Amino acid sequence: MTSRAAPHVKVYEPPAAPKHLSAEAREWWQQVVGDYALEEHHFKLLRLAAETWDRAQQARGALAKHGTTYTDRFGAPHPRPEIAIERDARIGFARLVRELGFDVSNPESRPPRRDRSY
Repeated sequence: MTSRAAPHVKVYEPPAAPKHLSAEAREWWQQVVGDYALEEHHFKLLRLAAETWDRAQQARGALAKHGTTYTDRFGAPHPRPEIAIERDARIGFARLVRELGFDVSNPESRPPRRDRSY
């Protein structure tokens, strides 16, 4: 019985953080790609997580500026739409981070740390 060779594993150079991200999200991006050896699909999830973080922060800023409710033309108070935007973005961010494996307590389940010998 012959043994099969291990499939070729492509090493991806970490791309620069997307320019449309906030400074805080770009800094987080650089930290993550510096710490972990990610595969190509991880970079897409990382971009989505950073965009989702920014969306939550934008909604949070709007809530800080305008408050959590508005009054309609009849004088009835209603929650601002940014409440749902912030909530959904926080949930999305948490799910994406979990999908990337950054919150896993078992190091064997995480993406491997980058080799600093480059």
